[in-house]
Amino acid sequence: MAALRGLLPPLLFLVFVAAPAAAGKKGEGSSGLRFRREAGTFKVLQVADMHYADGRRTACEDVLPAQEPGCSDLNTTAFLYRVLRAEDPDLVVFTAKSMDAAIAPAIAMKLPWAAGIGNHDQEGTLSREGVMRHLVGMKNTLSRFNPEGVEIDGYGNYNLEVDGVEGTLLANKSVLNLYFLDSGDYSTVPSIPGYGWIKASQQAWFQQTSSSLQTKYMSEQPKQKEPAPGLVYFHIPLPEFSSFTASNFTGVKQEGISSPSINSGFFATMVEAGDVKAAFIGHDHINDFCGKLSGIQLCYAGGVGYHAYGKAGWSRRARVVSVQLEKTASGEWQGVKSIKTWKRLDDQRLTTIDSEVLWNRGSNGRRRKNHDGS
Repeated sequence: MAALRGLLPPLLFLVFVAAPAAAGKKGEGSSGLRFRREAGTFKVLQVADMHYADGRRTACEDVLPAQEPGCSDLNTTAFLYRVLRAEDPDLVVFTAKSMDAAIAPAIAMKLPWAAGIGNHDQEGTLSREGVMRHLVGMKNTLSRFNPEGVEIDGYGNYNLEVDGVEGTLLANKSVLNLYFLDSGDYSTVPSIPGYGWIKASQQAWFQQTSSSLQTKYMSEQPKQKEPAPGLVYFHIPLPEFSSFTASNFTGVKQEGISSPSINSGFFATMVEAGDVKAAFIGHDHINDFCGKLSGIQLCYAGGVGYHAYGKAGWSRRARVVSVQLEKTASGEWQGVKSIKTWKRLDDQRLTTIDSEVLWNRGSNGRRRKNHDGS
């Protein structure tokens, strides 16, 4: 992640929930989140690498000369508000520097939210553990420090369940599962340089959680024939993100893949789990592609923060994921039918680019390339 630029200030991985929390079933992943009645949709906005610092006093990096006068963290804030209003998401996942400033929009808009941590948090005034403990104690949070009663590496490993439409047969079943994992910061093994990785204890928790959710979904009434799809969010890319070329991804790759120097096997773990349809990351700010490998879409968000490194003339951006339910002939909402994605650019028109289907029930999904490439 542009290591030659030096150490970046602290950042964290945040999830803002834009739908009012409803009373839901009890359990580790219970969140109060559910699909919308009118459209049968659930929309996630991913805002990666916000790197918010000191507001108006923080100058922008990597912008065109004409953009430099007056450009600051406030440009990042303005973009965030623009895209929130335009997309009206049900959940916002993003990476941001300075947690109180990053969370402020959610507090101001009285939105419940959840959070995890990225790879620079230990460089601030709090330890990584301290950051997570601070987050789980804040107002309206859905954050979890870690699963209860489980010995696990990192902080902020948890899942959120998204229930079906209220008043339908699947109203109390999680028809979409969201998994959040701490991908660490830097290797603590002297003989292994570079970034940290998702550890065996985290993978064991993920496997158990996925298996339990699948069993529950398919064995409890009303029984379902296939597992509910899962989406996974973490910060640092897996080595498998290096598997693609411009011929087999949608978006752009403009810098190297800053993954750990070893492969801990988490991609294989996701494939074996059987429910994961896509994984979403940040970290490398000027990559924004999605590519499919062994049935799983691996997606970058592209950087949104003006204080973070970027590329002059290449618009800051945020990724949207829209999940659509099936509808019966009688008008009843059922399980998930499709998962789509696109990106919003911080330009004059808030342009939408790279619309594609990540997953479609009964098919492998399809790509529709129309990226700007600028």
